[in-house]
This record gives sequence, structure tokens and C-alpha cells, in this order.
Amino acid sequence: MTNPLPHKVYLGLGTNLGDREANIRQAIQLIGERVGAVVRQSPLIETEPWGFESPNKFLNAVILCETEWTPREVLRLTQKIERDMGRKKPIGGQAPSATYRTDGTGPKQRYKDRPIDIDILLYDDITIDEPDLKIPHPLMQERDFVMIPLNEIRQNDIST
Repeated sequence: MTNPLPHKVYLGLGTNLGDREANIRQAIQLIGERVGAVVRQSPLIETEPWGFESPNKFLNAVILCETEWTPREVLRLTQKIERDMGRKKPIGGQAPSATYRTDGTGPKQRYKDRPIDIDILLYDDITIDEPDLKIPHPLMQERDFVMIPLNEIRQNDIST
């Protein structure tokens, strides 16, 4: 039996608390250990907060990771990394940056300062539309801090 080819998952990373560069380095290290090999990384970019006001600027990056995990498992693993790095989850288990409308019109975002945020942007060429997992990431096209580094590392990736 042959091993399946690894899946390509693009992850967006952001941090605006503490030693931001160290936070990004630590997240990438943990992703490499727990999710899969990190094969490409964008340069870090500093940006203003998006969707809320804060005196703390963000450092953002996008990485390409090759993984054997399913999208649901990648979500579970990246959320665990966020928690291990100090990100707090509210009661009820939702990510601190999201609350969901009860009228079915989709997510209503609420953002706050955080030591690390890891978003699944793309996973191979699949589409998932579940309440807690949406691939491609539904807001990435609106965010230059995602699209600029994502496009930079995807330039030579013919298969995506």
C-alpha cells in the first residue's frame, strides 16, 4: 500500500500581543511538529488591526504546510496550538473572534487582541461550508494582510 500524497494547506498567522516575531516563530515550529512539514513561508508584514480598534499592530504571515491530516483534524490541531500559546476560548467553545448569528445569515465577526491566530485559508482545492469550518476562508479576499503574502508564496505553485 502506498502512502497518499500530502495535502497542501495554506495557513494564515497573525499576532498582536507579546513578542510578535517570537509568537509567529513558535506557531510555525508547532505547526511543523503537529500538523506537517512547513514548506514555504511568506515574509512577515505589519498591519493595523482589521475589524476592531487596538493600539497593537499585527504581524501576519502565510505558510504552506504539507499534511496527512484531514481539514477537520487540521482545525483541531491549529486550535490546540492557539490555546497552548495562550489564546482564550469563551464558554461554549467558539473561537474568541467569532460569534454566529442565529438567523442563519452567517458569521458576525467580533475580533480582539490575541497572541496568535491561525486560520485555514485553503486546503488542496476543496470547498467546505460547515458552521465552524469554511474552506476557502470566507473573508480572505477582503484582507490584504492575507492575500498579499498568500499570493507571494503561491506564485510558483502551479498545482493550486
